[in-house]
Amino acid sequence: MPVNLKPPAAERLLPVKGVALGIAQAGIRKANRRDLLLIRLDERAAVAGVFTQNRFCAAPVLVCREHLRSGAIRALVVNTGIANAGTGEAGLAASRASCDAVARQLGCDPAQVLPFSTGVIMEPLPVERVVAGLPACAADLREDNWAAAAEAIMTTDTLPKAASRKVSLGGTAVTVTGIAKGAGMIRPNMATMLGFVATDAAVAQAILQRLVREAADASFNCVTVDGDTSTNDSFVLIASGKAGNAPVADAGSAEYAALKKAVTAVAAELAQAIVRDGEGATKFIAIEVSGGRDAAECKAVGYAIAHSPLVKTAFFASDPNLGRILAAIGNAGIHDLDVARVKLRLDEVLVSENGGRAGSYREEDGARVMAQAEIAVRVDLARGEARATVWTCDFSYDYVKINADYRS
Repeated sequence: MPVNLKPPAAERLLPVKGVALGIAQAGIRKANRRDLLLIRLDERAAVAGVFTQNRFCAAPVLVCREHLRSGAIRALVVNTGIANAGTGEAGLAASRASCDAVARQLGCDPAQVLPFSTGVIMEPLPVERVVAGLPACAADLREDNWAAAAEAIMTTDTLPKAASRKVSLGGTAVTVTGIAKGAGMIRPNMATMLGFVATDAAVAQAILQRLVREAADASFNCVTVDGDTSTNDSFVLIASGKAGNAPVADAGSAEYAALKKAVTAVAAELAQAIVRDGEGATKFIAIEVSGGRDAAECKAVGYAIAHSPLVKTAFFASDPNLGRILAAIGNAGIHDLDVARVKLRLDEVLVSENGGRAGSYREEDGARVMAQAEIAVRVDLARGEARATVWTCDFSYDYVKINADYRS
């Protein structure tokens, strides 16, 4: 079961003017499930994105990068079930054929369509099913369709993931709403999943590209479930410009700061939801690393802990075998780390200092914290002022079952 995560209430997801969403049951891989999403944008919308750094990136990622360079984007099409990754030239042709079909449906240019896929790698995308499902998507297009859209992009997720915020920009009310999917193959190297966030604010294109990258770095690039970076990771930010605000064109402005805060809050809520819904997860763990020389080494320590199977299985068992965390810290690649200065806490329980077990530490205190559904691991490196947080989950028996049966 997801860790303290509930499905989003449709009435709390705020429509974004200029962004309409439609879903269909296209039978991409399995029958009788929502698996195709079409997002239509008004003509003046600006779109920016960041994508996986996996060198075996999927065909839709390559096509998205190409189309984003071409100018105005009018639509996004998302299928689940088949990732269209590891499919060579045939996969590229399939992604382009999907764009062609959307363009015919909406009356735009194929280069104005961004395709996205998620699911099984190295299997061909059944383009004919995408094409057949698009009329139903088009008939379903609505600005208030975010909850259904969140469900339509799920794969091994057990719950849909969506969030909204309101913010004022220079006295103009602006909406930010987003959806994401992801539960396994989660290790950020940009953003590890599919994520789509839209705002009705007017934002200059160059500023929007900066904003999507900064939001990703503060959210999706701070999560990990299993250390595997997907071939299909994509995080897209849409600004429809329908709110009526003066366009945000200065990254140093108060308006940019306010919009960044709202977009990042939505992205962080979605990112944490992915971890809470991690495959087989029973614990949600925030790894807070402080006292680093820079944020990069703080993140390196956070990920060394978060990626250790020994640490993750100890959390699942609620076993305070906490020497595993010290071993992970020491394995983070900080070659001049003074371990005698490092302090480790679970929540407020001091576990380690001066290079070993803290004199005040009691096993029963560690066991009490380890039994919680939500746990904070706090590491002080005592070598600087930088800090970073990584969100992760435990490894349970169900993680192995889910992935062993994934294609069944």
